[in-house]
Amino acid sequence: MKLGIVGLPNVGKSTLFNALTKAGAEAANYPFATIEPNIGVVAVPDERLEVLSKINNSERILPATIEFFDIAGLVKGASKGEGLGNQFLANIREVDSIVQVVRCFEDSNIIHVDGSVNPLRDIENINLELIFSDLDLVDKRLSRVEKQAKADKSLALEVEVLKKTKEVLEQGKAARSLDLSEEESKILKSYQLLSSKPIIYVANVSEDDIADDGASNKMVSEVREYAAKEGSDVVVISCEIESQIQALDDDEKELFLEELGLKSSGLDKLIRASYSLLGLISYLTSGPMETRAWTIKKGTKAPQAAGKIHTDFERGFIRAETVSYDDLVKSGSMNAAKEHGLVRSEGKDYVVQDGDVILFRFNV
Repeated sequence: MKLGIVGLPNVGKSTLFNALTKAGAEAANYPFATIEPNIGVVAVPDERLEVLSKINNSERILPATIEFFDIAGLVKGASKGEGLGNQFLANIREVDSIVQVVRCFEDSNIIHVDGSVNPLRDIENINLELIFSDLDLVDKRLSRVEKQAKADKSLALEVEVLKKTKEVLEQGKAARSLDLSEEESKILKSYQLLSSKPIIYVANVSEDDIADDGASNKMVSEVREYAAKEGSDVVVISCEIESQIQALDDDEKELFLEELGLKSSGLDKLIRASYSLLGLISYLTSGPMETRAWTIKKGTKAPQAAGKIHTDFERGFIRAETVSYDDLVKSGSMNAAKEHGLVRSEGKDYVVQDGDVILFRFNV
């Protein structure tokens, strides 16, 4: 899973990225401190792995991971090349989803590229640049495909999809607002349109607004209202506080979060929201060698889930010996779970559930 962190310059993107990955990306108080996208791999927090590892005395734990791309600050006119915009926009096409960081705090010491803090204006500026860039791509593609369709009738549906997409984009609406059939959606996905990617808005707030999740911050309320209209999610984070949290060891983190009145870090909330946004779940494998989480789409059947481990597992799939995480933990071991009749033998039509602990049987 790849997520691109975007936003205007100096809204907290690189500070958030640093907190996520501890990679030390440059976070300077001037526009375009980030030119090339920084890439960091982040472990998905999953307390179940530690528990299963203890049950099976596993030698190592391998959590699921997310790749975060810290993409340089976009500005008005980016789709036309302003502020190296075309280069930055090309980087976003590679990601599965967009995390748009929006500044929701006042601080006279931190420059705002437009001279004042206005999150809705900032969101509109970024989203319009994505739409303009998509419109340029769709126009070029439509012109080419319409000519080809005169000789190749199989391209008729693609022409229709392009026309529908162009109409929506010209209205200033994102491509993800289109209501398309499954076949049409496959065609649209092949374009890698920026505005077709799902978005999570990160409202970057001051420490004072963290305890109540930004409820008393008018700017956060405006962002939530905007996101609700387009069916997007909002995660409230203080990027500065998160960078402090990540510098602490586990025991110190718990105390610090408690002092702030938080149950979990903003980064954990962001990762969970990302999973939900992309319709992802994790199934688990555990034994003496390792305990591991595997990321799959909701609705994935057992053979395809097995294929995440190795193609041979999918090709020679026989069955999936499956027990829910909760049942396994209550039983204390896989053998005990079997004795209690809690381990199921599932076939090729079984849809894997989040938290399933699975042993795949296969023969190639």
